[in-house]
Amino acid sequence: MTEQFDVVVVGSGAGGGVVAGELAQCGRRVLLLEAGPHLTSADFRRWEAKADHDLYWPLRFAPLPDGDVLTFLGGRCVGGSTTINTKVALRAHERDIAKWHPASSLTNERGEPFSLADLAEYYDRVESVLQVRERDDWEKCVRTVQAGFRALGADLEPVMSYTDAKCMKYGSCLQGCPTDGGKSTMNTYIAMALAQELLQLRTGVRAERVLVDGAGGTPRASGVEYVDAVGGRHTAWARFVVVAAGALASPVLLLRSGLANPMIGRHVGLHPVRLVHGLFDETQDAHRVYPITAHCMQFQTDEAGGFVIEASTLMDPIAFATTARDESGPLWGPRLRETVRAYRRWNGLLAMINDENNASVRLGADGRERYEVDFDPTEHARLDAALRFSRQVLEAAGARKILWTGLISTHTQGGCRMGDDPARSVVDRNCESHEVKGLFVGDASVLPRTLSVNPSLTVMALATRLAEHLEMAMADETAPA
Repeated sequence: MTEQFDVVVVGSGAGGGVVAGELAQCGRRVLLLEAGPHLTSADFRRWEAKADHDLYWPLRFAPLPDGDVLTFLGGRCVGGSTTINTKVALRAHERDIAKWHPASSLTNERGEPFSLADLAEYYDRVESVLQVRERDDWEKCVRTVQAGFRALGADLEPVMSYTDAKCMKYGSCLQGCPTDGGKSTMNTYIAMALAQELLQLRTGVRAERVLVDGAGGTPRASGVEYVDAVGGRHTAWARFVVVAAGALASPVLLLRSGLANPMIGRHVGLHPVRLVHGLFDETQDAHRVYPITAHCMQFQTDEAGGFVIEASTLMDPIAFATTARDESGPLWGPRLRETVRAYRRWNGLLAMINDENNASVRLGADGRERYEVDFDPTEHARLDAALRFSRQVLEAAGARKILWTGLISTHTQGGCRMGDDPARSVVDRNCESHEVKGLFVGDASVLPRTLSVNPSLTVMALATRLAEHLEMAMADETAPA
């Protein structure tokens, strides 16, 4: 089957969902391709094993030099990770964005170093759509750990969250919100376009490659070749292609499409995290909150320590049981049984560090992604400091046993850096490929350096900016001479 569109968007998460929804509302003929299923609140239940199967990519691992692994988590469903994340809505710190120009020579439309101010209007637009609000409706478990922060001279702040009043604090954000209180791209940008029959959505499909037309001497994207759930091969032709498959998959799709820029897949940021759990004498029920309720931002900047601690959070029972470890390694046998039996008395923190974008993703001989991760001394120091401080907080709050997880990456960024310098970036300031005209990247892979906060709001702001650029380009094409 061959069809013609204005734009084909690959991936429906924080980037692709926004681009597709915005352009569809402008009346453009948009095809949105998604590898996962289209599930909604009617399908969401707090059934951990089923959600892991239905809504997530199968676990992906990067080997570490010490013999351990880093685990990648991400959504594979309409809405991508916005459907199964914790809905934290934070603007980037100005020092985060200040790293972008030195990394890739990124400038704004006036030729000045790109700054936080260049995203302000797009943050405003996204926050309006998602109904971002402050959440200070804390449960007992948050107050419990707050005492530990205060004992160490720090404190917790309420999070900003893209949730509305329908949030019932079930704690099921990671399995999809059953009340639609959590505002993913699935139930906002995409749902609005689908309800008005403005958008074509195809799910359960695998984008094989971007089609590139070399006629005329200037390579130009002309469409996408994809395979459906039963193996049927299709071609969708388009004036523009937006790759937004995520920071692990987008670089590989570009490589499979024949792009040769040596920066593709390099400078990947991991935002590595550990979850740190403390056992208390009293019931905490930390699984009965929206998972990230508050955070400590005292150490957010590199100069202050380079990490953020989020509270209160506890993994669901299967993940909790299979990832818990201490100085002796992973728990098993009687110690594990004893730990899981006390599940309701565990309380937890999420310790997330600023990394230096030293990871990479490559295309293996079998056509799959291959990851390379090797933390430098600065990153190791931040990881150690974040774990140490988290343990101290929980102990000061009254925990009598501490456990933690291995390293996890849920906010992968970079791999297709945006910048003015083609020798140090993959796409330009408008997210268009330096190699192939009409080919854009619209997800977290364009971030030149890792943010110090959850990146989803920034990715959506950049996607709004990209959609505006594409709409203006198409309007110019059809304007009378």
